[in-house]
Amino acid sequence: MKLLKNTWYAAAWSRDVGSGFVTRDLLGEPVLLYRKHDGSPVAMIDRCPHRFAPLSMGKRVGDGVECGYHGLQFDCSGACSLNPHGDGRIPPAARVRVFPAADRHGLIWIWAGELSRADPSLIPDFSHLLSPQLKTVGDQMTQKAHYELVVDNLMDLSHVNYLHAPYQQVDDFLKAKHDVVQDGSALESRRTIPATRAPQSFRPFLDDPDAPVEYWLNIRWHAPGCCMLETGVVPVGRPREMGLVRIGTHIVTPIGAASTQYLYASSRNYRLDDAEADNETTRWQQMGFHEQDKPMIEGVQTRMGDRELLSMRPILLATDAAAIRARRLLAAMIEAEARVDEPAPAAVA
Repeated sequence: MKLLKNTWYAAAWSRDVGSGFVTRDLLGEPVLLYRKHDGSPVAMIDRCPHRFAPLSMGKRVGDGVECGYHGLQFDCSGACSLNPHGDGRIPPAARVRVFPAADRHGLIWIWAGELSRADPSLIPDFSHLLSPQLKTVGDQMTQKAHYELVVDNLMDLSHVNYLHAPYQQVDDFLKAKHDVVQDGSALESRRTIPATRAPQSFRPFLDDPDAPVEYWLNIRWHAPGCCMLETGVVPVGRPREMGLVRIGTHIVTPIGAASTQYLYASSRNYRLDDAEADNETTRWQQMGFHEQDKPMIEGVQTRMGDRELLSMRPILLATDAAAIRARRLLAAMIEAEARVDEPAPAAVA
């Protein structure tokens, strides 16, 4: 599994990580998550270097971990701090890999690359998740598919008119102007329908559901799998600031070659204290993400097997522009990183 290393990956929602042990399978490894006494997060490989027991089956000792199998203790830097056996000598290899971790925007992030480059300022801005001007409802799921297939689904929103037709179908959607704009290593896909009937997902919250609205969908991708989708409707002729807006958080982290952790949320600027609006959001997330997207994306993975999408030479449509550009950008970033990591050629006598 080819991965971008020098980047931040979302490991979990902050609310799900406390002083107790939480485990996730991420980036091809079992990961143990917990918080130190000062509240800062720790992320380490969930595997003792002695007999490879899950450290999560052990216990906390201060800010460190004691393996439940033979009692080796490891501090939060991953170094073995106690060997209770024999003369107590600690083998040089008695160390557990620890990922730099950060708690930001309601998410626990881990850095997969060079320790010296782990700069939290590089974490994409998802601060809307904590905004008091928005109400956020979200959850997580696992998809049995390569993470790039999940990103493809997000970056090509033309599927909403078919796969999500009951909630999202808009007659003029496929004719809307579509722009794909690159901003450094990020991409943004923008669609605006200047006058149309609001999709069903917004209609219950409009004063006049049948009045024509401007409808927009802008999704921004940060490598390798962080997407932020802004959708909104506003009566024709009024500024967008007066409209109903939802900011969708969609963050995918690879588990393995054909499995993905998917963290999702919807943050709205209307009816902030309305329980029924929360329930409505939960209903369409369940239907759209779990009952529609998930089986379709997993079906695509099944038909592809272990082959890579572009190697199969798929036909490409105009709507594929953002997804394919994201794939090519990510591939170039991974390739550039690999070139830097290549060992220097041996000297020739």
